[in-house]
Amino acid sequence: MFFRAGLITGLLMLVCLYGISSAFAEVYKFTDKDGIVHYTNVRPSGQQDVKRFSFPCYASDTSCNQMDWEKIPLNRGAFNEEIQAAAEVFAVDDALIRAIIHAESAYRPEAISPKGAQGLMQLMPATQAELQIADVFDPVSNIEGGTLYLARLLAQFNQNVELAAAAYNAGPGAVREYGGIPPYKETREYVRRVKILYRRYRSAES
Repeated sequence: MFFRAGLITGLLMLVCLYGISSAFAEVYKFTDKDGIVHYTNVRPSGQQDVKRFSFPCYASDTSCNQMDWEKIPLNRGAFNEEIQAAAEVFAVDDALIRAIIHAESAYRPEAISPKGAQGLMQLMPATQAELQIADVFDPVSNIEGGTLYLARLLAQFNQNVELAAAAYNAGPGAVREYGGIPPYKETREYVRRVKILYRRYRSAES
């Protein structure tokens, strides 16, 4: 199945907001000889410069760097009560919680990254144990635990969102070691992604 440029928005809304079925485990992008951009779930043959995307866009998936995070549809409805409750309890901006969830798992509570992070806010097993999270795949538990962890990072880095996001991805030790955002490609891309989503979620609320 091939999608011309006019259908890209619908495809991206499907895969980025709600995850994808096994039929859409891989999405390929290429530009044909007429300059038309195509998205397809079948690996195209005879095409050059084919780009492959896996969804949801985990923080560790560098192929997602090419996504236009300024245009990807936001999801302001999913887990609204859980996010609002955690935001109030831990004094964290709900827009930032949404940005982290969107960047980490695309709102998929069952998500497991290639590095072993789990759930909506992609918590590693060590972090789960530290926060005493009983069921990381339960949205309430995951959002509460992830927001508590995020609140601790914000406090540790004087409410600096960029540094807290970097620490969420690479660990607070790495941020302290480098005196700022670590020079890791994944972490720098992650911070960029979170900043864009955070700004857009905040703007959508105003």
